[in-house]
Amino acid sequence: MSKIVTSVAFLACIVGANWALTRFGVVPVGFGLMAPAGVYFAGLSFGLRDAVQELGGRAWTVGLIVVGAVLSAFIDPTFALASGSAFLLAELADFAVYTPLRDRQWIGAVVASNAVGSVVDSAMFLWIAFGSLDFMAGQVWGKTLATIPAIAIVWWARTRRAVVA
Repeated sequence: MSKIVTSVAFLACIVGANWALTRFGVVPVGFGLMAPAGVYFAGLSFGLRDAVQELGGRAWTVGLIVVGAVLSAFIDPTFALASGSAFLLAELADFAVYTPLRDRQWIGAVVASNAVGSVVDSAMFLWIAFGSLDFMAGQVWGKTLATIPAIAIVWWARTRRAVVA
């Protein structure tokens, strides 16, 4: 059950990020920085992505990203392409960072993979969606704020995985 709940939450964040951007545009994120409004959904999705990987595996996670991009196309095809491409590239970066570290130092793995994923995702999304990296600092800052609940989400998924195993 937890795999399904986590997967639905992950999909909701992908679609929610695209919906928020379409609905609210660019918003302040603190310290005078601006970012596309989906930044918090996208940031939270990184922790959910790690939790989904814990519960469903890498192929399941990639499949959900594709489904999220397809669903987002009903909201805005351009943002869906940017979002899907960014999430997939960030997922590859996550595989390189989170996967090898998760069994040795899972908090460090979550923080490191979220940091790497935030930069990769932000750069790819901003370039495809806007043709510019003008909101890069705001994107990274907003996603960093969403890392805090991400640690709790991944901790929960790891304890669920341990109980099931």
